[in-house]
Amino acid sequence: MIRAAIFDMDGLLVDSEPHWRAMEREVFATVGLHLTDDECKQTTGLPIPDVVNYWYARAPWTEQAAGGRTNAELGDEITEGVHERIANFAEPMPGAIAALEFFFRRGIPAAIASASPMSLIEVVVDRLRIRDYLKLWHSATLEARNKPAPDVYLGTAHKLGVQPADCVAFEDSGSGLLSAYSAGMRTIAVPAAFELGNPKFAIADVIVPSLTAFSQEVLDVIQNKVHSS
Repeated sequence: MIRAAIFDMDGLLVDSEPHWRAMEREVFATVGLHLTDDECKQTTGLPIPDVVNYWYARAPWTEQAAGGRTNAELGDEITEGVHERIANFAEPMPGAIAALEFFFRRGIPAAIASASPMSLIEVVVDRLRIRDYLKLWHSATLEARNKPAPDVYLGTAHKLGVQPADCVAFEDSGSGLLSAYSAGMRTIAVPAAFELGNPKFAIADVIVPSLTAFSQEVLDVIQNKVHSS
């Protein structure tokens, strides 16, 4: 039986990915790395330190080009810029509020398990006005390992007081899906349109093109898989 619903945040509840990509392009341009929007999509779902390391490994910039800034500081610049953009401009993803309301009406606690820092989660919760729908929110930056490791999902289940197998997790990225799957949760993948057919999502119990497609029928499929496990 499903006793809790756990949601990823970026790109799943909030339309934040365009803001992340915009800031990545802006900050990386300062070190001479000029990325396209499509190139930035290659790292969708990765924690920002991993994004910086990903591009540094492929197109290393010099300390001089970075103006003395470390890779960690470049990551911080991206995150700080995204905080500001999301606080002022971000909108919920289609179906996100309705999905939270779905569980709220049924008395099933909902939580956020995000790779983003707690400060950004707070910004999103306030921007989307979803505080009342959530039991809690948890950041993988407070765990030993970020996604795709299962730590943040295991930690969230522990805080909720439920077993991972009794949770359904919603994820839009392959990295996040692997995190929830490895935690032993039932999973619903909600890939972005540009990677809807990507085989990395095959491990999900259910794949939907948008949270607008989530329904009682979809939850019943998940419930039946739980009962038959």
